[in-house]
Amino acid sequence: MAWDVASVAAELLRCEDERVDRPPFTDEWRELDLDTGYEIQDLNLQARLARGETLVGVKLGLTSKAKQERMGVHVPFVAWLTDAMLLPAGEPVPQSRLIHPRIEPEIVFVMRDRLSGPGVSCATAMAAVDSVWGGAEIIDSRYRNFRFKAGDVAADNASSGVFVAGPVGLPPAGIDLTLEAALVEVNGVIVDSATGAAVQGHPGEALALAANELARRGHALEPGWIVLTGGMTDAVPALPGSSVAVHFTNLGSIFINGGV
Repeated sequence: MAWDVASVAAELLRCEDERVDRPPFTDEWRELDLDTGYEIQDLNLQARLARGETLVGVKLGLTSKAKQERMGVHVPFVAWLTDAMLLPAGEPVPQSRLIHPRIEPEIVFVMRDRLSGPGVSCATAMAAVDSVWGGAEIIDSRYRNFRFKAGDVAADNASSGVFVAGPVGLPPAGIDLTLEAALVEVNGVIVDSATGAAVQGHPGEALALAANELARRGHALEPGWIVLTGGMTDAVPALPGSSVAVHFTNLGSIFINGGV
């Protein structure tokens, strides 16, 4: 098949809606680069809004070197969050909606001010933040075995699935995000840990990156938006019947039932 922006966008939504995976499009369409992937992502945002979803913020992907090495893609991404991706605390992983979900801890910002690039620095970005939260993103991918290149994953909304916000929000001045740690616990065993320094050196750098990248695409971060800054550790499988917890130093704990 000769793929283009519209046909890839439609195929990704079909895979998401029908819970089927597929090989990456770059196996067949080598011209699918990062900017083309963002065109596809933006087209599917319009499709999501047209079916009644509300834009609530953005997420970043592959902001840690460990995640970049793990996935073999060495560039971070920005993607969209809608209200349909918010999983209320205490709800199990929606296995009926997802293909092969994985869980990763994230530092989450809620914006107070509009933040528009280019030229946004970490300090400027942090000055626009209202509150900082712990979070857990349950990522998913429409690509088999999470195999993709940069254009593929940008098109796929940076492997979006659902996300859970933690119980504690703090003003940004009240927490050292480089030292804020997250422990990942699976079925009662700690399997991974990292600090906020894993995310671009400081999660505020990821926030600045989001503002600058969105400016290149004609957008800005808006007041009230949620920003997921990217996985601090590698993601762990969200298996049916499993129990996963993320414990932050100051931002509380999140407990996730793997569902059925």
